[in-house]
Amino acid sequence: MWKTLAALVLFATPALAQERLSAYDALRIVGVHINRDAVNHVISVTGTHGDPQPATWRILVADRGGSVREIQIKNGQVASDRPSSVVGSSEGATIKTSRLNLDSSGAFQVASHIADKSGTRFDSASYTLRNDQHGDPVWIVTLHAVNGQPVGTIHIGANRGTVTRTEGMFAGATMQDVQTEREVPRDVRSENPDEENGEEHGPFHGVRQRLRPYFQRAQDEANGMFDRVRRSFSDYINR
Repeated sequence: MWKTLAALVLFATPALAQERLSAYDALRIVGVHINRDAVNHVISVTGTHGDPQPATWRILVADRGGSVREIQIKNGQVASDRPSSVVGSSEGATIKTSRLNLDSSGAFQVASHIADKSGTRFDSASYTLRNDQHGDPVWIVTLHAVNGQPVGTIHIGANRGTVTRTEGMFAGATMQDVQTEREVPRDVRSENPDEENGEEHGPFHGVRQRLRPYFQRAQDEANGMFDRVRRSFSDYINR
């Protein structure tokens, strides 16, 4: 499918090329539409069912007075700009764009590699760029089957390109089954009755033990790929 897509791109018209902007391209348009500083107040960037990039990017920007506005970018221009229905404070939610080193195109390549290593087939990809619980920007890429159903999700750090977790991949294991958090030392006794001496013996113990090496190998390869797809947003927006 992707070979066919690549061939089509070579002969695409300018209008078609504009429909498949990356997230960085969409953010540049926001900066022109509002002002250059607007890209420093972005809360999230989302796009659904990309092939591999989505036709429309939805960008939430923190406005003056604590309000939030939603800007949709399509065909290389602003399709809509309106107050957002998002409820809650935007304080601390804005993305530090100076820390962005991975465009949506690079996030797709990393996610596609993980999917290939896990044997997950997909037809399209949806993207969300936002801060994680530590305030670091992260790409959440959800892969969809031909019928639109999600078949897997990959979390990729937008600063260093580290794959931190997956869901619905690697033989159907959940992200908790193969997530890359550090293991608890063996001399630390857990309060969980299914754990003994820091080693889990719950229902997913076998899944973790079997899949962790495959996931870690795929993660290491994806981290190596980051060197090839790395793209600084600061360099891009200031060029």
